[in-house]
Amino acid sequence: MRDGDLVFAKITPCMENGKIARLHGLRNGFAFGSTEFIVIRTGDSLDGNYLAQFLLRRSLRREAQEKMTGTAGQLRVPVGFLKAYRLPLPPMSEQRRIVAKLEELFSELDAGVAALRRAQRRLTRYRQALLHAAVTGELTREWRGQLAQAAEHAEELLSKVLADREGLKIRVGRQAQANRDAGLELPTIPAKWTWCRLPEIGELARGKSRHRPRDAKHLYGGPYPFIQTGEIRKSLGSIRQFEQTYSEAGFAQSRLWPRGTLCITIAANIAETGVLQFEACFPDSVVGFIPHSSLEVRFFEAFIRSEKERLESYAPATAQKNINLETLSSLAVPLPPIEEQQAILAELDRRLSAADALAATLHTSLRRAERLRQSILERAFRGELVPQDPNDEPAEALLARMRAAATDVSTPRRRGRPPKAATPTPHPRRRRGRPRKQVKA
Repeated sequence: MRDGDLVFAKITPCMENGKIARLHGLRNGFAFGSTEFIVIRTGDSLDGNYLAQFLLRRSLRREAQEKMTGTAGQLRVPVGFLKAYRLPLPPMSEQRRIVAKLEELFSELDAGVAALRRAQRRLTRYRQALLHAAVTGELTREWRGQLAQAAEHAEELLSKVLADREGLKIRVGRQAQANRDAGLELPTIPAKWTWCRLPEIGELARGKSRHRPRDAKHLYGGPYPFIQTGEIRKSLGSIRQFEQTYSEAGFAQSRLWPRGTLCITIAANIAETGVLQFEACFPDSVVGFIPHSSLEVRFFEAFIRSEKERLESYAPATAQKNINLETLSSLAVPLPPIEEQQAILAELDRRLSAADALAATLHTSLRRAERLRQSILERAFRGELVPQDPNDEPAEALLARMRAAATDVSTPRRRGRPPKAATPTPHPRRRRGRPRKQVKA
């Protein structure tokens, strides 16, 4: 590839996402790249920036998508698609005027899009700050000043929960209490709150998916919803949809978790959370937490979400990050009185609903900006964006030069040194070894 070349990503999903670039500033003026690029060299008769803008049109990418070949996940646009695609060719001066106008309009549009992106990032930080305020008691500071006197201390709540749990689970709880008494450095929490571990206050276990291979067809297509990590990531805290189901065979090697289970991912996407709104199975890349019936599961969902960055830091630096059940079991969890848990969730819902409304507005504005960009591109290549100048060289003359240059390039040339002048053929040397057999005429 050389300076000035265009690279067009031909593989999915890069092509659909408009991954196109014009190269410049290459060291020594050239470079090598992936075979997943289609390289386009425009020459002197076609403005490279004009062609780049033309290739960014969504309508072209939709047509290219229909012509893709290959297998799922490895679909590619054949080079022949671009070779056969018809390009509107204005005079060179008009090409440059179109590019200049597009750059002018898009610079204003890009400034607006950048502002919207900044607002999205600020909103993400606000959500995290809101979750932190919720699980540290800052969000209900005023509530405690007015109503906290009547609330039961969280230590009493924890004692009742532990009394309801039996055998090993009670011993786990007592060990966690001993750890707290050992002087662990924990953040300051409100006076009526306490610290606990998830195994103390509920059931914490990995999902089940014992059969190998996991994608065996007979496991799927039945009545049992099967939740995977991607659906938890997209759930926004409440899992209401599923794309896959288990058959009876799939259910037999898994487990059906009840409605109200907190799902926590521990592989790839770490600490993504969602509360089941229906009974479902999930694999061992997800941990399920069923809190005691006297507790609010959504409070613990908010806490795990607030700890996402810290939990990710516990994962080893491997190709696919993951944490284990012990990481979640040993996590110190703040426990407010039940009345304050409910107050926290009410205030959190109120503020997050306002944040969700703003997020939807920002998303709509970004989509509108992209539609405007595509509308401008379509107008540009219909000849409606800039005035035409009758003094410009006709496009037919430009096209004739392009064809002549293409013909010149395609004419084969002899490579290497020029041929030597003809010389008499020397007498062949006799080869050593056995003499040749003489053949009679």
